[in-house]
Amino acid sequence: MKNFVLLLLMAILPYSCYSQNTPKNNKEHAEMKPSKNEDGEWDIVVIDTQFDYFLNAIAKPMNQYSESYLKNKNTFLVNEWNSYYNTGKYRNVIESGIDYDPRENYGIKFEYKLYQVFAYVNWKYGLKMNGLSGSDAIR
Repeated sequence: MKNFVLLLLMAILPYSCYSQNTPKNNKEHAEMKPSKNEDGEWDIVVIDTQFDYFLNAIAKPMNQYSESYLKNKNTFLVNEWNSYYNTGKYRNVIESGIDYDPRENYGIKFEYKLYQVFAYVNWKYGLKMNGLSGSDAIR
């Protein structure tokens, strides 16, 4: 009887070592996506208490940029950001990728806010991004 119990435990042991749940792939959900607000305009949500302060007190006003300038800069900056995210560089700062389609017409408000996200990360964390213009990178 002792041998039977021992043999049964030996047979069950490998099954108890397998994980019961498959691990979740966090990269599937870790992406900032533009969405339309209740006015039908594109918007991106930044969950950082200092971002609004930065936008109102430190960032250059929106009228100093053209929409085409911001779109070109954002295309380059999003590619740089996603490259950092995919390689795991700056993990403390970059926690998600950005889903951005340069062919989509997001409007100047969205393009401005997205560009200021990159300027804000530079201002708050000192993350140097090659796509930022000189005056925005220094701030």
